[in-house]
Amino acid sequence: MTETADIANLSFEDALKELEGIVQRLESGQTPLEESIGIYERGAALKAHCEKRLEAARLRVEKVVLGQGGPTGVEPAEFN
Repeated sequence: MTETADIANLSFEDALKELEGIVQRLESGQTPLEESIGIYERGAALKAHCEKRLEAARLRVEKVVLGQGGPTGVEPAEFN
């Protein structure tokens, strides 16, 4: 499984938790340069994944179907 596929299968919460760990490692200044570059790249991919999940959630909330008495359901957002 590639790293991109690995990230695509993560929930928002799991991706965010891993991203927070990466930030802590980078901020510590204790990670060697080459390793820092690699984890920075993974962090960028995790950030993009989280943003995609948040956007999908936002679209889902916006697609609340209104009936005569108010909200009656939700149309699922498409994940691209």
